[in-house]
Amino acid sequence: MAIEKLEIAGVSIRPGETKQIQLPTPRLFTDTKLPIPVHVQRGRRAGPTLFVSAAIHGDELNGIEIVARLLKSKAIKNLRGTLIAVPMVNVYGVLNQSRYLPDRRDLNRSFPGSAKGSLAGRIANLFITEIVAKCQYGIDLHTGAIHRSNLPQIRGNLDDETTLRMAKSFGLPVLLNTDLREGSLRQCAAEMGVSVLLYEAGEALRYDELSIRAGVKGVINVMREIGMLNKRKVTKEHDIKPLVARQSGWVRASESGLVSHVSQLGDHVQKGELLAKISDPYGNELSRITAPEEGVVIGKQNIPLAQAGEAMYHIAYFKKPDSVAIGLELLQDNLDLADQSIVL
Repeated sequence: MAIEKLEIAGVSIRPGETKQIQLPTPRLFTDTKLPIPVHVQRGRRAGPTLFVSAAIHGDELNGIEIVARLLKSKAIKNLRGTLIAVPMVNVYGVLNQSRYLPDRRDLNRSFPGSAKGSLAGRIANLFITEIVAKCQYGIDLHTGAIHRSNLPQIRGNLDDETTLRMAKSFGLPVLLNTDLREGSLRQCAAEMGVSVLLYEAGEALRYDELSIRAGVKGVINVMREIGMLNKRKVTKEHDIKPLVARQSGWVRASESGLVSHVSQLGDHVQKGELLAKISDPYGNELSRITAPEEGVVIGKQNIPLAQAGEAMYHIAYFKKPDSVAIGLELLQDNLDLADQSIVL
């Protein structure tokens, strides 16, 4: 439940207060300060503490807009407990439009870090001690890489009952059960007893409206589920029944060349179905890329160029992929019909 006394970076936030805090990080070599922005909103009533973080990878921008819209939403005005929103964790990466930190390390492989370690280790340690350690729940917002898009999806340790309950409440048709990676925020948080969801949607260095709106609505849905907000009735007509994929894999280019994509995000594909064609610069077909098994396309390369061995299509394998396609249609309908006071 909510902590009566909450302090972040030496700043005290009492129940009923809202404060914006600058979390100090190592200065640039130009002697310029580059703090991590943190928004803390505490309800007057007791409740859980949730962090929502974005841009751990500095080129993944959708989450920044999701946090901004979340903080403007009327739905969170009367919350119970505490919301800690961090729109940019890797401020160095955002500045450089880069996934990585200036020391060329991946922040999401550097947790729990060390106060006396590398730049990545110091920022990881700062985020863990000042933010994660003060929460019971977390939602980490991500996108696909440069030139790759992800279908809106939730990833997490779905064998954990609390995480599964949060994941189902988010309101997406695709849930991917994924292992905890060494050095990741999720892995470190799990060891601390903090349940964390990872939301993947869209492409690096781009805003995607569907992904943003689905993200805002999903975070609010989770806040309702864990008792921070009052629950709303969901009509069966628009209730999304999420399916859990326990296996997924990338289909890779068998040849180098120019790509003609056939399958798109969200497509239900059969084993052997054509995904793309690869041709040489003269238009001669070199290779056909096909689905190795039946499943749903949850990630794809966007650029029409491929090197042999390059990942092109990410496919999740379900027993009932048709239900995923229906869920995607419902997601679009729900966002179109959503109360603007919730989404915006």
